[in-house]
Amino acid sequence: MRRLAVLLLLGLAAPAAAQTAFDVMDRRGELLGWEAVGRIDTGRSFCTGTLIARDLVLTAAHCVFDRDGSQVPAERMRFRAGYHLGTEIAARGVRRYAVAEGYRDGGGQKLSGRMIARDLALLQLDRDIHAAEADPLIVHDAPVADSAVSVVSYGKGRADVMSRQRRCDLTERFAGGVLEFDCDVTFGSSGSPVLVKVDGRLRILSVISAIAPNPSGEKRAYGMELSDHVARLRSRLRREETQPQAGTGARRVHVGDRSGTGARFVRP
Repeated sequence: MRRLAVLLLLGLAAPAAAQTAFDVMDRRGELLGWEAVGRIDTGRSFCTGTLIARDLVLTAAHCVFDRDGSQVPAERMRFRAGYHLGTEIAARGVRRYAVAEGYRDGGGQKLSGRMIARDLALLQLDRDIHAAEADPLIVHDAPVADSAVSVVSYGKGRADVMSRQRRCDLTERFAGGVLEFDCDVTFGSSGSPVLVKVDGRLRILSVISAIAPNPSGEKRAYGMELSDHVARLRSRLRREETQPQAGTGARRVHVGDRSGTGARFVRP
């Protein structure tokens, strides 16, 4: 199994190629069943996140860090489940969050393969999202035989509507727990769920961390094996439930900023 040796950098401009592989859910009715996926806003930035319990949202760790390496205060974050053209199925504030053990943010500059494998954060909401509003998606933390996956996300150029790529593939596994996909993600798709069908149900196999060209110049998406990361993050949040959260100012994907940020890519 090869190692992902390159360093991944924060993207400052969107790829020139048009995003054609996505089904854009531009009608509210098309979101039925996808209410657990939503946008995580900090007021000046956004990422994608997924409800995995009534009060827990899974996303990428770098979404809660600014370019200078400071962390977003939990009280400035808001999860908007099923966000669509300025409205949402449910909106909640964030009480606290936990970042995967060993993750170190490069302040928007460099992200190694080792950090991609740990690029996970779990947000605890200030109030539950009820079953009548959205059903959480299940995390799948075991190997899968089938390479077929799908991705649901927001992103640059489609920040106000959810989009789904119905079929893409897991193309390679790297040593250290990094997964490569040929999914057509774009800037702002950080934290998006990579979904696999298990026993007829879609479950979360990975979370989008980065985009990069492979040696052949083809764009690839990178995520991580979830293994026991999510269980550990959940345990930490429960232990810290009565403790105050400290933090400093931050931002992530700039809403309306055409330069774009949020997913990461490799320097040629």
